Amino acid sequence: MSKRVSNNELSHYVYSADSAIHGTGLFAAVPFEKGEYIGTYAGPRASRNGMYVLWVYDPDNHDDIYGISGKNLLRFLNHEADGNAEFEGPDLFATRDIATGEELTFHYGDEWE
Repeated sequence: MSKRVSNNELSHYVYSADSAIHGTGLFAAVPFEKGEYIGTYAGPRASRNGMYVLWVYDPDNHDDIYGISGKNLLRFLNHEADGNAEFEGPDLFATRDIATGEELTFHYGDEWE
């Protein structure tokens, strides 16, 4: 499957709206099956932590970690300990079946508990 990264492309699959979890959240515009690709967290490289920065392992060198300053809709993902999505590098995948209208969440890390 091709990688969807722009808001225009992502908006066919996800949308942002008010969240019961926190502020603005990201929601499924279509159903996703477990293991299905949702989108790619896109934006410029970040050199320090900040709002909407995702830290990922370089897929070619797992010792190299880099930050991405999110500029597309995926930046609205909220934290949930038992999230329904997870990142593999900058790519987001469903960890279980997700219904249309359901908020997409992922586990930010233990420090968010």
